[in-house]
Amino acid sequence: MTSDSSPSPLGSPLIWREDGLPQSRLYGDVYFSSADGLAETQAVFLEGCGLPDAWAGREHFTVGELGFGTGLNIAALLDLWRRGKPPGGRLHVFSIEAHPITRDEAARALAVWPQLGEAAQVLLDHRPSEARGFHRIDLPGFDATLDLAVMDVSQALAAWSGRADAWFLDGFSPALNPAMWSEEILAAVAARTAPGGRAATFTVAGAVRRGLAAAGFTWDKRPGFGRKRERLEATYPGEAATPSRPKSLAIVGGGIAAAALARAARAEGLQVTVFDADQAKASGNPAALVTPALDAGGGPRAAFPAQALARAAALYDALPGAVLARGVLRLATGPRDPDRFAAVTGQDLFAAGEMTALDAAEAGAALGEPAAGALRMDLARVVDPAVVLAVWRGAAVAAEVTRLEKTGDGWRLHGADDVLLAAADAVVLAGGADLTRLWPQAPIRPVRGQTSWTGPLGGPAVVPAAFGGYAVPTPGGGVLFGATHDRGDTAVDQREADHARNRQALAKGRPDLAARLAAAPLDGRAAVRATTADHLPLAGAVPDAPSGLHVLGGLGGRGFTTAPLLAEHVIALILETPSPLPRDLAALVEPGRP
Repeated sequence: MTSDSSPSPLGSPLIWREDGLPQSRLYGDVYFSSADGLAETQAVFLEGCGLPDAWAGREHFTVGELGFGTGLNIAALLDLWRRGKPPGGRLHVFSIEAHPITRDEAARALAVWPQLGEAAQVLLDHRPSEARGFHRIDLPGFDATLDLAVMDVSQALAAWSGRADAWFLDGFSPALNPAMWSEEILAAVAARTAPGGRAATFTVAGAVRRGLAAAGFTWDKRPGFGRKRERLEATYPGEAATPSRPKSLAIVGGGIAAAALARAARAEGLQVTVFDADQAKASGNPAALVTPALDAGGGPRAAFPAQALARAAALYDALPGAVLARGVLRLATGPRDPDRFAAVTGQDLFAAGEMTALDAAEAGAALGEPAAGALRMDLARVVDPAVVLAVWRGAAVAAEVTRLEKTGDGWRLHGADDVLLAAADAVVLAGGADLTRLWPQAPIRPVRGQTSWTGPLGGPAVVPAAFGGYAVPTPGGGVLFGATHDRGDTAVDQREADHARNRQALAKGRPDLAARLAAAPLDGRAAVRATTADHLPLAGAVPDAPSGLHVLGGLGGRGFTTAPLLAEHVIALILETPSPLPRDLAALVEPGRP
């Protein structure tokens, strides 16, 4: 059949048939049954995986899917989960889609079933971009999280750290898309299946049956749906386990790392206590820049900051009052920058329009003063740290943890005079440059930095830009700029000489703005950043330490960019649930890396 009068966007993997069904332009197969796609999903996948009975009494339940498509299967799953989930249960969904459709296309497809209501709407409202990589998606109101892998199925399965209790095998027909159903893929599915896990699919093709059997599944044919005579249900060997997971978490630190950990932990149902002896002197600037460490070479070191930026932007955008400005210019400061910017805009790690190279005229118009060129980073943000910490971290105990003690059932945290402050199932060290106090072997290098800022200036807000230094608006209508960078210096006194250095850097990067601020009195703050030799964070279990002790640190000057995603990774490690990080990116931030 031909497409109708409302074609999908040029390059879309989808076309609309005359009967209104969405069909793959690439594989020639429909996305769901012409009889009733929702009824097919319920019969083939939900009932085929024994849902909802399979999640009865489970604290965590994980569903994997090959072929996200329109999102119909996951919308139906979410609807069933909310109506029949166990008390206190959390659902984790991992789905793979190499050729994502647009939000409008998904909305049109899902509109056929208004009974899905909020379950369909939450997927549409939180739909990620089409950039390649892993995307963590919040599903508020459903006690559920979705990790969507936009990449080839073999890459996604190799990269995922989870193990599914149920699999929806919903690629296009094996005759039209055989690569999705190969023995190698089904073996990879098996390797990512929990003991006793189930798998279900609409097809009974011989190759699929043989592949499932070779991977260790036992399978049975069941009556099919619609015109399909039969379907498959498969079971992986073993007994479904209900592991005992930590219930309480102590976080040592008070800045953005601690706040992001507290948010991620509470979202997973953990009881959280934050110990902050300095009472939020960390992350204490009036504004914070949320930008990625650009890597024009591609690979994991480019993918990590791209994924971190996307997650951070989504979380800050959802926090009322947190975002001071959207979009940041990275100004060209050297002859190689135009080529670097062009390479970054060409990476599929960003969706169309998220990174845009500007020539001198375009950059000057965007900045409001002459510029040699720029990279416009639409996902970058300027945020208010006070708002973020107040909501994410909440109240903290104003006590210094001086000693940690491992016990048979968790950890004890001691303070001054060895007084017992608290007991917790798990502990995360998130104290920035103070990490070495409780973890003497921490591979941290201290770097002192001083920022400068003005009071209200009047006139238009400054356009946020980075140029080696940076200049961003503050909540009161002033400008924050800086910062100095002094390795090995751990003093936090405010210095007039450093204000002068910040003015000089501003004059070099943004001379017109520097002239505007020339007579403005300055306030400021000095702090010690925690950096590492390879300029990558530390996120995971503390090496050679007893179980239950983790770290989130070494964030350098990009804590507000990387902490939100890395906190979710650390909490996943603690709870033994799927991480939002692909394996290669998790390896980058492993604290025990060589």
